[in-house]
Amino acid sequence: MGVHLEVYSSKSNFKNLLSGLRSLVQEGGIRSLWRGNGINVLKIAPEYAIKFSVFEQFKNFFCGVHTSPLFQERVVAGSLAVAISQTLINPMEVLKTRLTLRFTGQYKGLLDCARQILERDGTRALYRGYLPNMLGIIPYACTDLAVYELLRCLWQKSGRDTKDPSGLLSLSSVTLSTTCGQMASYPLTLVRTRMQAQDTVEGSNPTMLGVFKRILSQQGWPGLYRGMTPTLLKVLPAGGISYLVYEAMKQTLGVQVLSR
Repeated sequence: MGVHLEVYSSKSNFKNLLSGLRSLVQEGGIRSLWRGNGINVLKIAPEYAIKFSVFEQFKNFFCGVHTSPLFQERVVAGSLAVAISQTLINPMEVLKTRLTLRFTGQYKGLLDCARQILERDGTRALYRGYLPNMLGIIPYACTDLAVYELLRCLWQKSGRDTKDPSGLLSLSSVTLSTTCGQMASYPLTLVRTRMQAQDTVEGSNPTMLGVFKRILSQQGWPGLYRGMTPTLLKVLPAGGISYLVYEAMKQTLGVQVLSR
């Protein structure tokens, strides 16, 4: 739903969450609410595996296995991990965006979508939105980690143990920090989505600056945050649970890594 609001919602064609859901169901039925979910599930495994493994490797490289990394080292490690994972899975992001925004009967499936993109635009189309995606990593990583560290610091000052915080604390800290990170980088995320969907939107501009100017001229600064509500609503079930499962699997498998 967030992708539809990011691409189609404007001052002249304003859509909120409910009206967006209604239009999707009217066009393609209940199944349309899960468009693009197949490729989204497929990309999760390589995306998170690469991101988490690279993150831990860079942290160990910077400060060793038994030393707590400094904040700036965590920012660098997190940024590099996300940059590498996003570079490798960017084509899948483009396919997910196109499949999510497709109309009924437009594509026969994932392979047909990839074939049409390659035939019409070539391989470069699979990396549309790459630049704003990379630029968005820095504000996201800095904000996410800064808020997370602040919450851990407050927890420590309260006199409680930070080595093994409760699941509720972990979930709350990760959810809040991820939410703040999403808000800090959202304008670039919106531009990335518009660039990936440029074939879907008539008259869209393929350059990052062109998309920025188009949004500002047509919708003003609030336009850079169109569709943010469903994006933030999914942070709790998606981001929080993924980190809790990650920590649980580390303990189950006996993997020795540094704290976040």
